[in-house]
Amino acid sequence: MDILSNLGRIIDQVSKDKGVNRNIIVNSVIQGVLTAVRKKYGTYRDIEVKYNEDNGQIELFEFKKVVPDEEFEDEEVEIKHSEAKHLDPEVQLEDQIGTRLDLKDLGRIDAQAAKQIIVQNLRTAEHEIIFSEFEKRKGEMASGVVRRMDFNTIVVDLEKTEAYIPRREQIPGEQYKSGDRIQGYILEVRQTTRGPQIVMSRAHEKYLIKLFEAEVPEVYEGIVKIVSAAREPGQRAKMSVYSTDPAVHPVGACVGIKGSRVQNITQELKGERIDIVIWEENPVQYVCNALAPAKIVKVVVNEEEKQMQVIVPDDQLSLAIGKKGQNVRLAVKLTEWNLDLVSESDVETRKREALFNLCLLENMTETMAQSILQYGFSSVQELAQSSATELQSIPGYEDSKKAKELLHSAQALVEQYKKEGKEFPTAEESDQKKSTVSLKEQADEILKRELAQLEKQQETPSDSQEQSVAEEKSGEETAMETVGDQTETSDQKSAEPEEEKKEESQTEGLKKKAKKDEPMG
Repeated sequence: MDILSNLGRIIDQVSKDKGVNRNIIVNSVIQGVLTAVRKKYGTYRDIEVKYNEDNGQIELFEFKKVVPDEEFEDEEVEIKHSEAKHLDPEVQLEDQIGTRLDLKDLGRIDAQAAKQIIVQNLRTAEHEIIFSEFEKRKGEMASGVVRRMDFNTIVVDLEKTEAYIPRREQIPGEQYKSGDRIQGYILEVRQTTRGPQIVMSRAHEKYLIKLFEAEVPEVYEGIVKIVSAAREPGQRAKMSVYSTDPAVHPVGACVGIKGSRVQNITQELKGERIDIVIWEENPVQYVCNALAPAKIVKVVVNEEEKQMQVIVPDDQLSLAIGKKGQNVRLAVKLTEWNLDLVSESDVETRKREALFNLCLLENMTETMAQSILQYGFSSVQELAQSSATELQSIPGYEDSKKAKELLHSAQALVEQYKKEGKEFPTAEESDQKKSTVSLKEQADEILKRELAQLEKQQETPSDSQEQSVAEEKSGEETAMETVGDQTETSDQKSAEPEEEKKEESQTEGLKKKAKKDEPMG
């Protein structure tokens, strides 16, 4: 037990290296020695272990009860009064008197057991300190060095302990090797039998927020507030912000000059595209901002189910949905509203289907159906499941009698289709029937025309002979006209050369006369 002979220097050194309180180390040593003593002497004997701060040594004391000499029975827990007086002359009966034991009496095995207890207690104390420290740092960023990859889990050395980044908390496509620096968000701190387990994340939404707090001074100081964030790690993210100072634009502060601030964060997140939108107290405007850059035509709000129907132009629907639905998914996470994106043409189709369904009711006009539709009843089935009191809110049905008649009419129609085992017809089916009828009518008309032509061709023989004679006459007249035209053409061709000859002779005569009139040179 030489290691226990002078513990002062060892305890101070361990306390400094491990960051463990000195008193915890002392108590661990006392507990370890006491375990070894009890293993040697048993638990029946009353033995205490104390640490002497003055000389830095462990001391053992065994206490026994002072009893009359004639009543002495057990020497392990009792001592005769006469013997006790040699140790302490003032001792009285029933007193507890202690005697010092020598640590050298403990053997090698006992010393090894004491060492194991001390090491275990020190390790437990160290784990508790680490757990307490990182429990306070939960929700903050931490950086370390990649130690190894363990089944797709990154093991990070944080100096005092190790942290783990499981696959689900990694950014897809990231590759790290041993020795690389890595940063993450402390997501969870758990105490296990093997010590504290720290889980870090690079894919969590709060990691994005913490990066902006570190990069943007206005966010760190609280001038710009980040309300929420939504991410699809490594691809795209959305974040909503607002400013407590009218002079500071929240989006501009986060983006930085020429996008310098947001670009630094994008590089840390391996090229993740970040959309920063302005948070609005009005949920409709907030949703419109979240769906940018798509243009919104109209928003229908259902506050009870926290759902919105967002109507966009037909050419903006794909932009609002985004690549593989990415834009609308992030908008749903960001705003925490269920969004139903529909195009204007889809809305018209749904409206037409609803009006067609409501017009199946007896004595129902399109104007009345539109009024019912505006108050949230889009089908006969919905009318049948409502109450007369609810229907009284519809204009034209304020009277309870009319509301009951509408309700009974809807219920009767639903029951009728249910008994017949049929489904309610749709406007699309009706259009198909109409188109089928129109095609049939067109076919009949074509058939009638062809029959009429056949009837004209089946004429009498006399008529056909007259027609052939007339055709022959017309053929002869046509031939005579053709011959006349050819004669006229040949006469014109023969006349043209004679006129040309006359003109040439006149021209030569004028030239000769002009030569005679010229003066001699």
